[in-house]
Amino acid sequence: MAFKDMTGQHVPNVTFRTRQGDSWVDVTTNELFGGKKVVLFSLPGAFTPTCSSTHLPRYNELADEFKKLGVDDIICVSVNDTFVMNAWAADQECGNITVIPDGNGEFTDGMGRLVGKENLGFGKRSWRYSMLVDNGVIVKIFDEPQKDGDPFEVSDADTMIKFLNPDWQDKPSVAIISKAGCPFCIKAKEALSNRGLAFEELVLGRDITMTAVRAMTGRETAPQVFIGGKHIGGSDDLESYLTSGECIL
Repeated sequence: MAFKDMTGQHVPNVTFRTRQGDSWVDVTTNELFGGKKVVLFSLPGAFTPTCSSTHLPRYNELADEFKKLGVDDIICVSVNDTFVMNAWAADQECGNITVIPDGNGEFTDGMGRLVGKENLGFGKRSWRYSMLVDNGVIVKIFDEPQKDGDPFEVSDADTMIKFLNPDWQDKPSVAIISKAGCPFCIKAKEALSNRGLAFEELVLGRDITMTAVRAMTGRETAPQVFIGGKHIGGSDDLESYLTSGECIL
């Protein structure tokens, strides 16, 4: 059975019951979508493999790129209760994403994408899809193909961002291993920021051990910078790389 085409229609009028701190807070679809350009992606469940390893993290990673294209907010919806969604958001550290619990499945049902996952013990859940919404009106929907398993082919962040800008080019992932109070680490981070490069920072003693750094790089100093799967090295190595013909950025 094909999903109904909602393009050109308003999103379902729903009030979501959310828990913020110690209080219950009702959030309406008008608050989420009114007067905004929003990307929404919906998935089968919090803490499930594809949702946690790829779907949510990539949207969170590309949030700044979406903002450059005029997107005001990125919303993740799942048929889970607010306590589960809040715990998942904290686990994922996805501060760039607005995580919304569709606990009763009202929004998902209104979208015509509430499906039975009883074979997995899930009950009724959302089909995996993404959509672009402008002031509450659905502009584009990417539904995953209806086939066995949990297909993940078109609702990803890269497909959506290329719909918004067909010429968009991904940048290589950048990570830096740093040490608290290290001036060379500060210098390296400034060099990356001056290039407009987003990076993930791993702090020694908190996120990673020196044993791991030694195993990966053969060095015992900070910072250590990685770009596009390549170990660049320390602060001076990064400066040389950024000014060389080898630089892929």
